[in-house]
Amino acid sequence: MPEAVKSFTRDAVRVLVVDDQRFMCIALRQIIEADGDMRVVGEARNGEEACALALELKPDVVTMDVEMPVMDGLAATRRILAELRPPPVIIMVSSHTQAGAAATVEALRLGAADFISKSSAFTPNDLGHIDSELRGKIRACAESRRRSSAFPPVARWVPDAVEQAVAPSPHAPADLIAIAASTGGPATLAALLPAVGRLAVPIVVAQHMPEFFTACLAQSLADDTGLAVREGGDREPLAPNEVTLLPGGKDALVAPRAGGGFELRLTKGAGSVHPSADLLFESAAMSARRPVAVILTGMGDDGTRGAGRFVGRGLSVLVQRPESCVIGGMPAAAIEAGVATEVLSLDQIARRLRGLTQPAARPPRVEAAS
Repeated sequence: MPEAVKSFTRDAVRVLVVDDQRFMCIALRQIIEADGDMRVVGEARNGEEACALALELKPDVVTMDVEMPVMDGLAATRRILAELRPPPVIIMVSSHTQAGAAATVEALRLGAADFISKSSAFTPNDLGHIDSELRGKIRACAESRRRSSAFPPVARWVPDAVEQAVAPSPHAPADLIAIAASTGGPATLAALLPAVGRLAVPIVVAQHMPEFFTACLAQSLADDTGLAVREGGDREPLAPNEVTLLPGGKDALVAPRAGGGFELRLTKGAGSVHPSADLLFESAAMSARRPVAVILTGMGDDGTRGAGRFVGRGLSVLVQRPESCVIGGMPAAAIEAGVATEVLSLDQIARRLRGLTQPAARPPRVEAAS
């Protein structure tokens, strides 16, 4: 019997699948088209075919394999994002290995919106894992693209040659900065961190990623920004003038360190995303005297609950403007819950963090009348 014609919604998201394995293309098509609101409009076996089909079909989303013959996924990502206007959303589908992680992080730096791993702890090609994540990420990214006609570019911010002096905090200076990020986070962090510069307080980041990936991201950010960026470990100190990424696939708490300062305590929470921004924020609000929370681009609402602890103590929660995000879900959730004390652009967040970490200006001395 002939296969039944699949019915799609009128505004179905148009997807180009790129993978050199035939069985993976078939599996991805079945996963993507399962609900009828997405349609695979083409399949490519290598990066060169992907570039040609992307120019011809102008898909909303491209799922991009990393390792392919003729032209790999990195070269294809770079070319597609440079040549198509508006550019499609590119979601990397990569292997869960150290080499695959490094290539995926590089693709995110080039402008890919997000990624999923083909593998899990159970099997190298875990179709159940892909099925649980891929459609949700395609929907969220495609909706963001349609709202803005194209993704807002995350450009590196360069301070003006003559910049107004950064106003110091009227209170005691911040002693810790905790940042939450998810989809779009790697490129956003690469733009934000050099604008913030070196601060005399630790910066700790919960970027949603699996294991392997955060070590590669830390190295990439260190290379791109010139700052000291590393992946944190259990009981390791959080040092001033240093950015620490929570290890991928794990959660961590901030705890006071004997003799002063802070350290990480690795754990595993019950939430659905890791590292958990909620756990990071909650522990920072309990352990630090005057921490600052920052919520950047990402799907979902991670960070909102933890930010409530900051607001309860009268502390600052800086939230990226949702319209400037690759995905504005996390910032929007914090705003809707009433836990965002300031909603800012990236350059404004950078200025504010520098101001909050500066000592309060001393009042002018008044001479006694003779």
